[in-house]
Amino acid sequence: MTTLRRLAAGLLGASLPFIQALPARADETIPIALIEGLSGSFANAGEAVYRNLLFAVERVNQRGGVKLPGGAKRFELQRFDSKGGTEEAQAMLRAALDRQVGFVLQGNSSAVAAALVDALNKHNQREPQRRALFLNYSAVDPVLTNQKCSFWHFRFDAHADMRLAALIDVLAQDPGVRKIYLIGQDYSFGQHVLKAAREAVATRRPDIDIVGEELHPVGRVKDFLPYALKIKASGAQAVLTGNWGNDLTLLVKAAREAGVDARFYTFYGNALGAPAAIGEAGVGKVLAVAEWHPNAGTPGSERFYADFRARFPKPEDDYVHARMQVLVEMLAAAIERAGSTEAAAVARALEGMSYDGASLGGLHQGTMRAADHQFQQPLVVSVMDKAGAPGVRFDNEGSGYGFRTLRRLEAKQTEQAHQCAMERP
Repeated sequence: MTTLRRLAAGLLGASLPFIQALPARADETIPIALIEGLSGSFANAGEAVYRNLLFAVERVNQRGGVKLPGGAKRFELQRFDSKGGTEEAQAMLRAALDRQVGFVLQGNSSAVAAALVDALNKHNQREPQRRALFLNYSAVDPVLTNQKCSFWHFRFDAHADMRLAALIDVLAQDPGVRKIYLIGQDYSFGQHVLKAAREAVATRRPDIDIVGEELHPVGRVKDFLPYALKIKASGAQAVLTGNWGNDLTLLVKAAREAGVDARFYTFYGNALGAPAAIGEAGVGKVLAVAEWHPNAGTPGSERFYADFRARFPKPEDDYVHARMQVLVEMLAAAIERAGSTEAAAVARALEGMSYDGASLGGLHQGTMRAADHQFQQPLVVSVMDKAGAPGVRFDNEGSGYGFRTLRRLEAKQTEQAHQCAMERP
């Protein structure tokens, strides 16, 4: 095990202060700030993101780092715990900027992302000599690359409308669904998903009745059984939700306990305990949408997944996403193209950049659209099944259940129009 890996392993198991970083001299590294909820209700989701980014950073560093005119530099991943709150995230942004961090990463809340975009816009205008970029791996409220788009913000995840369109494409071809229940978290993202889902169902399947529509507090519901009983009583054959983290896991667990007999169309049902929580009841009934999943079935995908599982062998650490790997790979490539770590130069290098997957063994591909800084990439809709079933070589988190591909949509099929009118420095 290399020194870097020993340090990383130690950090993963250590008691965490509000800020952590892999120790290195500032002039030898390119610091990257992860601002995320690393404690509180969604700590498991934050730690899962950290493992993904650590894996990506280690890969770049092990091949020699980022090549610059003055010599190669390693990435240095720093942890800033926002505790899942907007005000704390803004405080962590200020702390990162005070440490001369030029690249800020966040994603596990669109409300937090919107606040960070606004704060960074103001900072970059006020202090042009200390500008920074915001790289977003999971905050999927479409407004972030539409009305509130920013030159300083890049999104590497498909936004909610892109994900929803892929799910609705599958739902529209399911003749068994006549009633659907919509449920989500009561904040900007969850509210948008319910509104957009209502409109999409009316357009694509006007024969489907929406028999329930529910928003619940984010990260505060400990018992979802009352919600599950409402779903059961509604007679819905399908449930559509954008829930993530423990809010999804507890929801599907309660649905299993209540005996809900419906298909779950989810944004994130293939990770963070959801497959184990629903168990056998989810076979053929829990769907998820993502840019990739472990049973994609290509040699590059299987090599990448094997490497990740070797690095993080615990079943509970089995949470990996291609987009987070692509984010780090494209950041390294943009810095090299710019020949600089200056934020505006790197932003211009990222605009329009295509990624062919070569540095990930052919795992993924896509293009960062210059007009709105929304990454254009394929999406896959998959369905839960028993490990070992056709198309399900790998399970999720040691649960005995994995996901097989139902439909793959190429980047051209997932692309949507935007409403971004971006101001450029």
